[in-house]
Amino acid sequence: MTLAADRVTRTAGGRLILDGVSLGPEPGGVTGLLGPNGSGKSTLLRLLAGVLAPASGVVTLDGLPLPALRRRDVARRVAVVEQQSDTLVELTVADVVRLGRIPHRRAWTPPVPADEEAVRTALERTGLTDRAHQSWHTLSGGERQRVQIARALAQEPRELLLDEPTNHLDIQHQLDLLDLVAALPVTSVVALHDLNLAAMYCDRVAVLAHGRVVAAGTPAEVLTEALVADVYGVRAEITVPADGDRPHVRVLGTLTRGR
Repeated sequence: MTLAADRVTRTAGGRLILDGVSLGPEPGGVTGLLGPNGSGKSTLLRLLAGVLAPASGVVTLDGLPLPALRRRDVARRVAVVEQQSDTLVELTVADVVRLGRIPHRRAWTPPVPADEEAVRTALERTGLTDRAHQSWHTLSGGERQRVQIARALAQEPRELLLDEPTNHLDIQHQLDLLDLVAALPVTSVVALHDLNLAAMYCDRVAVLAHGRVVAAGTPAEVLTEALVADVYGVRAEITVPADGDRPHVRVLGTLTRGR
């Protein structure tokens, strides 16, 4: 395992947010974090990134606790895409993407050709080359999300953490983005609300409820009608193709509503 959480706990305002959660994403795979709002998905991602520290338990990178590593070394390895990003500074799209190169440069040193090549590649992969000189503030929410993905790619990480990256995106761009993430030669952990997107793109999923992992495994193993009812409070019909690989979830209604 490259990046892993071992029995981590986190509290906020006297409330238990995560309660003994363990997660070991498979190297090179896509792990989905599922669960209703408030289940602890975003907090777990921030612990994995080293932005927050667990009250107990440990997050490790290549077997070493994150606090034992230099922050710059972690930043070179682990890229994070948050749900919302903003800036008061007038920046172009290319300027924002260049921020991904900061962990690879010493302070006050100008970019080198490798930095600009990484930025160009990231813009191309996210379909933003023609927006490079456009102001960040003129972009839609979905376009800003794509820029943040490009910034993370410019960082050239080995681990990529994404918190609801498909928010604000139309269906085509949701699929394009997750196609891109799934094709990357990195270890990805992505928080998602859409169970069908998780089933389509994730190699493994972990379902959180009330700060605990209640199920983990392949989408076919985890996404059952009973689990969807217990965790989300809705009735669902789940069909599995002949190969038994990628289930499809059809929500029928809440448990309190008749058919």
